[in-house]
Amino acid sequence: MSELLEQYGSARGLSIGDMIEGVILEITSKRVVFDIGGKSEGMVAEKAFKEAENFIKTLKVGDKLQAKVLVPETQEGFTILSLRQASSDASWKKLEKLKNDAIPVKCFIRVVNPSGLIVDFDGFSGFIPKSQLGKEILKETQNLVGTKIEAVVIDLDRKSNKIILSEKEVSEKEQLEFVKKALKVIKEGDIFVGEVTSVYDFGCFVKICVPLSKKKKDPLAGRQVFLEGLVHISELSWDKIDRPSNLVSQGDKVKVKVIGKLESPGRQAGKLALSIKQAQKDPWQNIEKKYKKDGKVSGKVVKISGFGTFVSLEPGVEGLIHITKIPPGKKLIIGEKVNVYIEEVDKKSRRISLGLVLTEKPVGYK
Repeated sequence: MSELLEQYGSARGLSIGDMIEGVILEITSKRVVFDIGGKSEGMVAEKAFKEAENFIKTLKVGDKLQAKVLVPETQEGFTILSLRQASSDASWKKLEKLKNDAIPVKCFIRVVNPSGLIVDFDGFSGFIPKSQLGKEILKETQNLVGTKIEAVVIDLDRKSNKIILSEKEVSEKEQLEFVKKALKVIKEGDIFVGEVTSVYDFGCFVKICVPLSKKKKDPLAGRQVFLEGLVHISELSWDKIDRPSNLVSQGDKVKVKVIGKLESPGRQAGKLALSIKQAQKDPWQNIEKKYKKDGKVSGKVVKISGFGTFVSLEPGVEGLIHITKIPPGKKLIIGEKVNVYIEEVDKKSRRISLGLVLTEKPVGYK
């Protein structure tokens, strides 16, 4: 009896939501019939057929795939199935191939906004950021709605249903290949003279010219590529600055050091991380030789806090006069020049403790 039950499927209990494997027996314009290994057959029909219609067009009799149980058994003895999950899996598999193979797709531009373009392609909806648009298309973004362009998928996130594309990797493919080669040539520590292209509160961007090859017989010898890199506000100067615009302006020629490569989504390499201050000598390098204990120097008051007064001894080098070293009634003013003596130098922590040199010497002061 148990063998008969197993043969005809009577012992097979299905529940709503179960995932089962089936083989396609028949495909019509309204339904797909599956052999699901039991006494009954599985069927995708009506609403479930409609929602997977595009996916069903890619199927054929004999295909084996997973389906989700919607109704375990109807009065006619069918198990009603859904191909939504299988359709979704196939779609994302297709997207992965488009991304990995960098296959250009034709995109219909549905929306243009300040951030970029919302596009439809091959039944998907994706986004092309403004940074991934080529120079030519950027000139006419307001007239793009309803038109078609080519782009490649560069980033996917199935959890958030995010699809990012790049038009630039199609329209400026050759130039981007040169950029990628230039980024391989550049090494951390390389020094360049560049031009400041823009200045923001967080830093500035600098354009540098990179030779693609130094070998005379190389076909790329003599070819140069312009790359842009970010100099963060913390890398502008050894001295502390409040605003980058106080130090650099657009068009300035500056010496920069390559300190890293900023990653970005997809295959495209990110911008360079550059430093102006590291292209100069670190003022703390030989600090203990220059500022010896008990030595007297002069500086300018740059900051007053609740625990003391900071004095700039030179660009990038500040010392602290602790509040206990300032006599009662003595008031220091920002910008004031003061004479100080060196109490202690901590090169590792980049700290210098100062004492105030007074013309009248209270007890405990020099």
